[in-house]
Amino acid sequence: MKNIQSEIVGLVPAGGIGKRISPLPCSKELLPVGFHDANENLGLRPKVIAHYLLERMQLAGITKVYIILRKGKWDIPAYFGDGKILDMHLSYLMMDLPYGVPYTLDQAHPFLKDKLVALGFPDVLLKPQDSFVRLLKKQMETNSDILLGLYPTDQPHKMDVVDLKKDGSIKEILVKPSKVSKAKIRYTWQTAIWTTVFTEYLHAFVCEHKKRFSVDFSKKAKEDKHELFLGDVFQAAIKDKFNINSVIFSKGNCLDIGTSEDLAKALQYRFLG
Repeated sequence: MKNIQSEIVGLVPAGGIGKRISPLPCSKELLPVGFHDANENLGLRPKVIAHYLLERMQLAGITKVYIILRKGKWDIPAYFGDGKILDMHLSYLMMDLPYGVPYTLDQAHPFLKDKLVALGFPDVLLKPQDSFVRLLKKQMETNSDILLGLYPTDQPHKMDVVDLKKDGSIKEILVKPSKVSKAKIRYTWQTAIWTTVFTEYLHAFVCEHKKRFSVDFSKKAKEDKHELFLGDVFQAAIKDKFNINSVIFSKGNCLDIGTSEDLAKALQYRFLG
């Protein structure tokens, strides 16, 4: 297993169609929800949602990022280009099968050998700003196979939620549960760091999922019929006794702008920065 000295790369899945908030004039990752100093004497300019995630990665010294796109979302590379806007190196990959985030992430598998992966979602606003800084510090201390960033949530039905043991370790991950006690479940995972051990496990899991459902991927099918969630893969890794740890951002916040209601909240937020 590699430690923190392995090269760190960011992985950003941007293959969603944004059906809960459609129609939109652009990819949802490019919706402006604040302003930033564009330098070059341009003054303040609109700051798009995905900029916040990349900025938080850059703060942790992560300068190489793979953004995985769906066909038609060409406005994302048109906007960010090669990453100069953030002093980062951005590369773009195309998603293949539309059956969940694990399938999307697995497109990067050939490029992740011996890499430490930092995962974030470009349509989720996170606080604190140093989330990835603290995650990487904990990775250095624990050499975890998987390290999850946990954030308070008051919308457990919309997100994967994490059930913790009394000692703070992860007991179980529940994928968008329809019923859950808010007193029992307080946190959702929204960021992650993992080693090549989990990269290979994820790849094998996706391959097995394809075989298990014997889906004829040559034909168009309803995307959610065989959807696989990353929380499912994390839960399987827990059962398989992976070394999994977490950083709890008890005073943090997260907001997925996938609905008009939550986008309105983002536009009113003061914590963006």
